[in-house]
Amino acid sequence: MANSKNYDMLNGSLIDKIVLFAIPLAISSISQQLFNAADLAVVGRFASPEAMAAVGSNSSVISLIISFFIGLSIGANALIAMQIGGGKKNEINETVHTVIAVSLLAGCAIILIGFFLSGPILVMMGAPSNVLGLAKLYLRIYFFAMPAIMVYNYGSAVLRSKGDSKRPLYAMLISGVINVILNLIFVVVFHLHVIGVALATVLSNLFGAGYILYILFNEEETFRLDLRKLSIKKQYLIRMMQIGLPAGLQGVVFSLSNVVIQSTVNSFGSDAIAGSTAAANFDFISYCAMSAFAQSAVTFTSQNYGAKKFDRCKRVFRICMACGIGASALVVFLFVTFRYQAISIFTTEPAIIEFAMKRIMNAFLFHFLIGSYEISGGCLRGMNHSLTPTLISIFGTCVFRLIYVFTYIPTHHTFEELFRVYPLSWVITGIATISVYLIVRRKEFARLS
Repeated sequence: MANSKNYDMLNGSLIDKIVLFAIPLAISSISQQLFNAADLAVVGRFASPEAMAAVGSNSSVISLIISFFIGLSIGANALIAMQIGGGKKNEINETVHTVIAVSLLAGCAIILIGFFLSGPILVMMGAPSNVLGLAKLYLRIYFFAMPAIMVYNYGSAVLRSKGDSKRPLYAMLISGVINVILNLIFVVVFHLHVIGVALATVLSNLFGAGYILYILFNEEETFRLDLRKLSIKKQYLIRMMQIGLPAGLQGVVFSLSNVVIQSTVNSFGSDAIAGSTAAANFDFISYCAMSAFAQSAVTFTSQNYGAKKFDRCKRVFRICMACGIGASALVVFLFVTFRYQAISIFTTEPAIIEFAMKRIMNAFLFHFLIGSYEISGGCLRGMNHSLTPTLISIFGTCVFRLIYVFTYIPTHHTFEELFRVYPLSWVITGIATISVYLIVRRKEFARLS
């Protein structure tokens, strides 16, 4: 089933294949974040601080929704990878059609829900009155991109399950360039501000989704998509949900805690919102560099677990952990070193820059610690244990943060103290997840040997 676009994950060396598989994933995710950052940079430079804050105030809400459905796509990736490892070719095509059907239905559902709840959500989060109207307008338009975003992510999960991480990258790069060009046209030329960046997001994501569908329409027979065969097969949906739903819930819980933190950020005013959002782009880039190896851990572990090659599963864990944390640490070093130059891309307002620096030095500086639980959690999901890392993350990254925000911050209400909750939660979650992974791995491999 391998071809020139795929890697043989079951035989031969691992480190070169993992790195070559992860690099397009990292570039794709970082490019996606850079193109999203273009929305912020364009409105920050060519519109107003209020427009910049309006776009930024939506980031946590959008992340919460997308995180859930991307989590489900991890289930699709792992399921198909295990089918490949187990040689179950007859099941793969039906799973592919189930995955794409789910993505389309999910995207359309989000449009309806998001359009009517945009206002109440932003009010609940305490968005300042001077940005509320623009924020609601941006969010409502953005939701129309959701079907395309879902199709891109789920279709990419299908391709990555068989070792193809390059073509999803090409789709992302091209759609990202389109996004930047449309941003400049809509905002600089036509002065559409938040409407313009939202429309650019919708149109560029439509292209990305279309490109992925074109690839699937022309794939080898086992993976080929035929719209006439679109249906949701219960048995594959259940198995996909068993792996993906806990991962999706983890993303939701993680994002929910960020929504609460964002609500506290909002209490510091629009300059704090804009500064925090600008600095958060560095978080995302560091996360993308690490997450590429966490996703690689899921795919490589799934195939080798399905083939009962347990020694290779152990090596996948070691390689992905070292490379993932190392890649994230490198990004942190570069952005901390050149933090003032990097922030100037988004804004030249001194008040906004001051808030951005506080977030960078109190949270982003330790961002590489996330790899400890993301990569070990990815290996657990590859072994069909998806609920375990979710429960750990719920307590480590959500419950702990909520306790911190609601008990400590009221008496220590400073921007710096707020963002110190992040590294504390990363350490707690990382230690717990690695420990549980080692225990589960020993029991699973002994049971199946």
